[in-house]
Amino acid sequence: MATIPSIATPAEQQDAFVWPAATIAGEPVTNGAQNGVHHAMPVFNASTGATIGWQEQADAALVDKAVRTAHAALASWRATTPVARGKLLKKIAELIESDRVRLSAMQMQVSGKPPAEADIDVCDAAATFNYYADLCLNEKTFAPESLALPDDSVTGERFYESVGVAALIVPWNFPMVTTAWKIAPALAAGCTVVLKPSEITSPVEHMIAAIINEAGVPDGVVNLVNGGGEVGALLTAHPLVDKISFTGSTASGKKVMQTAAQDMKRVTLELGGKSALIVRADADVEHAVTLAVSGAFTNAGQMCSATARILVHDDVYRKFMAAFETAVRAIVVGPPQASNVAMGPLVCAAQRARVQSLVDQGVAAGASIAFSGSLDRACADGFFMAPVVIAEPPADNLLWTDEVFGPVACVKSFRSDDEAIALANDTRYGLVATVVTADREAARRYKTQLRAGLVWINTPQLIFPQICWGGLGLSGIGRELGLAGLRSYQELRHALADVG
Repeated sequence: MATIPSIATPAEQQDAFVWPAATIAGEPVTNGAQNGVHHAMPVFNASTGATIGWQEQADAALVDKAVRTAHAALASWRATTPVARGKLLKKIAELIESDRVRLSAMQMQVSGKPPAEADIDVCDAAATFNYYADLCLNEKTFAPESLALPDDSVTGERFYESVGVAALIVPWNFPMVTTAWKIAPALAAGCTVVLKPSEITSPVEHMIAAIINEAGVPDGVVNLVNGGGEVGALLTAHPLVDKISFTGSTASGKKVMQTAAQDMKRVTLELGGKSALIVRADADVEHAVTLAVSGAFTNAGQMCSATARILVHDDVYRKFMAAFETAVRAIVVGPPQASNVAMGPLVCAAQRARVQSLVDQGVAAGASIAFSGSLDRACADGFFMAPVVIAEPPADNLLWTDEVFGPVACVKSFRSDDEAIALANDTRYGLVATVVTADREAARRYKTQLRAGLVWINTPQLIFPQICWGGLGLSGIGRELGLAGLRSYQELRHALADVG
């Protein structure tokens, strides 16, 4: 969800920072100001609503230049040894870690994230670069693999080669994190890239681009273009792009896939979710409530992995709901500087309006609000919304079936494991799921039968670079992170040789 494009007046831009339309071969490129006005969109402080600067928009010529620059740098970068690439990735990780305070501060400003969440994002980005650096430094990762064949006179070999130029499109909910998830494996694989950040949170990506340049990554290997959906469309349609990695809405992902099909570009799509948290009768209810709060309201619910469909066994339903209400009402919603803040604002006014509209539609269609949280006094400005909990919504209610991407959770009761699994799987999505149980056999059954790319058993939403991320159905195609994340930027190839 983007803000409405806006053209700044000279007076508005006079004292505000203007981020360039592109960074190509390590150099910032502006789109040029006409009559003192840049073609730019405002960048807001999510907690105050104030304009902190202006983001220029790239045009078709700049997108073309960025892709052609990446294409020109491909042969040299592809020929670089994995060890050399790994050393550069290590340097990027070190620079991110050393700039942790400043990166967290910018994350808090543009996203409104509480300090703990912003700091976790920085740590996750550094960990991702470190992980792919280690894969590069492990000679086995890129070594050809011999194959056993039925004919002794022929040898077979399997090996991987970089896909080529990768277009990387990242969302606004986890800037820096999703950028690291894409850039690190792409560079490790030997791809050159053109990154398109969200226009809403682009300052964070500008900082990462500067760090990559400071680390010594050769000119042209990493390029950046800025703008909204129209810039993303130009980038994904470019004939010199070989691979698209997109994170965003399912609706936008479908358009990306249609574009990629025109010339068979490789795609990774990390899209939406409508995930379940299942609380069995034997669950530790206090722990279940903790997981429910973090699963539904971290990042103000703006997560594709939000476990906003909470299924609770009838035996513990009342106990859970009482404890859940106490916990939700205790959530401190406020700006990053507020005392004990646990939940920040939505990212922009348009997103807040969208989420509120969905709540209103759901209630009009028969959903009932069981309870909600409240806003801190410091929330006078900004894009804040109190957490909302819906009890026993109709099965066809949009709040139960559709991704809301805001601080809205729905709770339903169930009476058997069969019913819980059926309810959890009754969705077009299939990204993640959480199960709270003390029964190991039950946990094994849920792990096997839930249709989700990742299942957490009694744990918060832990994500490590070693664990692949991606889902089933409308949640996307392909996997990010892990070894599979590296392979998604490589082509699998084989060779046969006569040894006679």
